[in-house]
Amino acid sequence: MTYSKLPYHRLENKADLDILLNDIGDARIVMLGEASHGTSEYYAWRTAISKRLIEEKGFTFIAVEGDWPDCYQINKFIRGYCKPGTKVSDVLKHFNRWPTWMWGNWEVAALVEWLKENNDRPNTNKIGFYGLDVYSLWGSLQQIMKYLEKKDGGHAVKAAKEAFKCFEPYSSDPQEYARAVAYVSEDCEDEVLSMLQELGKRERGEPSNAEAVFDAEQNALVAVNAERYYKAMVRGGGNSWNVRDNHMMETLNRLLEFHGPDSKAIIWEHNTHVGDARFTDMARAGMVNIGQLAREQYGRENVYLAGFGSYEGSVIAGDSWGAPMKKMDVPPARKGSWEDWLHNLGATDKLLLSRELREISEVRQQLDHRAIGVVYDPNREKYGNYVPTIIPERYDAFLYLDETEALRPFIVKTKEKEPPEMYPANE
Repeated sequence: MTYSKLPYHRLENKADLDILLNDIGDARIVMLGEASHGTSEYYAWRTAISKRLIEEKGFTFIAVEGDWPDCYQINKFIRGYCKPGTKVSDVLKHFNRWPTWMWGNWEVAALVEWLKENNDRPNTNKIGFYGLDVYSLWGSLQQIMKYLEKKDGGHAVKAAKEAFKCFEPYSSDPQEYARAVAYVSEDCEDEVLSMLQELGKRERGEPSNAEAVFDAEQNALVAVNAERYYKAMVRGGGNSWNVRDNHMMETLNRLLEFHGPDSKAIIWEHNTHVGDARFTDMARAGMVNIGQLAREQYGRENVYLAGFGSYEGSVIAGDSWGAPMKKMDVPPARKGSWEDWLHNLGATDKLLLSRELREISEVRQQLDHRAIGVVYDPNREKYGNYVPTIIPERYDAFLYLDETEALRPFIVKTKEKEPPEMYPANE
């Protein structure tokens, strides 16, 4: 296939983001993707964009593909709620669930330090940092218990203890719980729903510490949806993915409502979540994602989706779930892929705007588009690691980086090594 020339803009420094900021316009939600969870440049460019969105367009918070309890520790740190002397390295050590490098890395540390400096300045917009994901079932239950025991929550404490009691036979192992409920009718859904309802009744009467109340209610919501996720996981198909992304969307909606009608959100997630699923092969499998859901709920004019990708370089990933993280070579992109096309236009970094691509017929067809997960095998580039995509519909903009380097992780002891059986390999 002979490809047309594509209109693109250079991407060399922060000033080159002016075109992107202008294209974003008045969008309320900006989602910034990544083609892997282990590439330094993706984090660095998302940081640069996020800073400008906060400073120039008044964005209110960043929400990421991370667990709520761990990310809330960052929120407390940047808002000055941690004890004196707490360092950013102390906070990022909370990310002890494999893959630890996703948020426990030096690139995130730089962003967190900047957010704290911003929030410490007088008369500035105080930025929040939150996790959208659903995996932290036990961590969220534990945070609920700590909060309620401190508050002496009565019926809510009783409901939380009943939820804990229901899960106790499974030794804090979501996979064991999921396998058990796949074969028996009894499960813990009633207990976690009861806990959420009781917590909501109590906390709506206590507006004095609104963010602490929101944190407790969100942990309860995570417990509810995590219970559903792990049950769906063992049943197979795309439903567990949909439970997860619907939870992310529900959390985003709650955050926007909590921060008020003028709130504006920056989302950091993998391209497989950010890029509208309707314009990939995910749609045939009945799968949705947060990018699609946000466009449907808020309108395309209010949601801006930016994808990222690269041609070759290195990445942090694991050979299998729970395996030691390591730096891996990323080979040149598959022939005929989106990344291969951009490389052949010239080995330079590029910013592409979808509104400038839509009249080019080749781009309106499904193209192979690389997606590297936390589990990665470079030798499978010929067979996997790509998502067929109609680029100018899946994204509003695309940032292409010709050669990239692995990010720089903290060394954090992992808390668990058992993989969710249906964890998506390309995400």
